[in-house]
Amino acid sequence: MDLSQLTTILICIALIAVLYSCVGHGGASGYIAVMTLFGLAPIIIKPTALVLNILVSGIAAIQFYRAGYFRWSLFWRFALTSIPCAYIGGYFVLPTYFYKYIIVLVLWFSAVRLFIRPITPVNEIRVLPLPLTLTIGAILGLLSGFIGVGGGIFLSPLLLLAGWAGNRETAAVSAFFVLVNSCAGLLGFISGNHAFPAQALTFSLAAVCGGIIGSYLGSRKLRMLSVQRVLSMILILAGYKIIFS
Repeated sequence: MDLSQLTTILICIALIAVLYSCVGHGGASGYIAVMTLFGLAPIIIKPTALVLNILVSGIAAIQFYRAGYFRWSLFWRFALTSIPCAYIGGYFVLPTYFYKYIIVLVLWFSAVRLFIRPITPVNEIRVLPLPLTLTIGAILGLLSGFIGVGGGIFLSPLLLLAGWAGNRETAAVSAFFVLVNSCAGLLGFISGNHAFPAQALTFSLAAVCGGIIGSYLGSRKLRMLSVQRVLSMILILAGYKIIFS
C-alpha cells in the first residue's frame, strides 16, 4: 500500500466515522466497504473493522449518554444474548468469495433502511416481549460476529419500525449495542489464534477524530434523517463497486 492509497483510506475512514456516529453506529459496514475496495483480505478486514467500531461506537455511546438518551431497560434485553453470540461468530473467518457477497448484501440492506428510516415520536414507545428481544439479540450478535460489524445497522430499524424507541434513543442504544458486540466479536477473533493486523492501529486515529465530530453533531446538532440519506447513497455505490470490481 503506497502513501496515496493510505491517505485515501484514512480520509474515507474519517468521513465514514463522522456519518455513522451521527446516528449512533460504529461504521463497520463502511470501513469494510473501503478496505474491500482496496483489496484487503477478510482476515485483516474483520478485526480492523471491529477495532474501529469499538473506538467510534464508544465515543458515540458517551456523547448520547451524556445527552440523556440512553435507556438501559431497552439495551439489556438485546445485549444479554447478543454478546455471547457475537463472541462465537467472531471466532470464525468466512472465505473471501463468500465474505464479499455477504458484505454487499449488508451494505445494500443498510442503505435501504437508512434511506427510509421513519421518525418515531418518543411517546409511541411500546412494551417489548422479553423472549422476542432475547431471540433477536442472539441472531444479531451471531451475524455481527461473523461479518465484523456491531449489529446496530440491523437493530436500529427494528427499534424504530416497532415503535420501541425514538430516533435519538435508538441511536444511543445502538451505540452501546455496537460497542459490546464489537468487543465480544474481537475477543472471539483473538481466541481463534488469528494474528492482530497492524492496519487496525494505523486507521484508529482517523476513526477517533471522525467519531468525536460525528457523535457530537448527531447527539446535539444535525437533522439525523438528512445524514442517513446521504450515507445510504454512499453505501449503495460502495456495494456496486465491490460486486463489479
